[in-house]
Amino acid sequence: MARFNGLKVTWLGHAAFLLESPGGKRVLIDPWISNPKAPKGVDLGRVDLILVTHGHSDHLGETVQIAKQTGATVACIFEISVYLSRQGLEKVQGMNKGGSFLFNGIKVSMVDATHSSGINTESGEVFPGGEAAGFVITFENGFTVYHMGDTGFTGSFGIIAEYYKPDLVLIPIGDLFTLGPREAAFVVDILKPRWIIPMHYGTFPLLTGTPEAFREALSPDYRERLIVLQPGETAE
Repeated sequence: MARFNGLKVTWLGHAAFLLESPGGKRVLIDPWISNPKAPKGVDLGRVDLILVTHGHSDHLGETVQIAKQTGATVACIFEISVYLSRQGLEKVQGMNKGGSFLFNGIKVSMVDATHSSGINTESGEVFPGGEAAGFVITFENGFTVYHMGDTGFTGSFGIIAEYYKPDLVLIPIGDLFTLGPREAAFVVDILKPRWIIPMHYGTFPLLTGTPEAFREALSPDYRERLIVLQPGETAE
């Protein structure tokens, strides 16, 4: 428990994570829990807050169903909040980059990401999803997690490192749609986190980046800070 100061981090495959705060709040990020790498028969239990980085189906996932089942609040960029409200969700917190809000002692800040964000609707149309984003989550004890969402290079990394000083970075390494292993390693040198967990790799054959290639590309000082989880595994 000393590693994350009481925070529990469970990877559910792809970009989906369940974080349990030191105060017992359960935060679900990008809940595509039907992804091909998701643990079988996953039971989320109670969910207090859902964070959605952007509108693509592999990140928006089962947000609507889970929010209706659990009563969780959903936080996302404004345009996605409009879409979710039209799907019948009442507890939706729209926000935008640079903004923050407090949720039961947890500070949620939306930061920049470079990616598209259209929502593929059931009718085959694409609903405008605003812009893709990342989240910096500051928990009750001050421990800070940066979920980068889907992103390539952005000039905001240096600002995020200096201002938020993330303890744990959840970073995409799959390449093609996001940073690849070498690019992600370059970004780690900028962010200077205490801990690193790779994500958004291996879900499909097109996502060719691997934790092994990422580790090899990392500066030696950061290789010992790399934590590679298996889907369903929890780091505490």
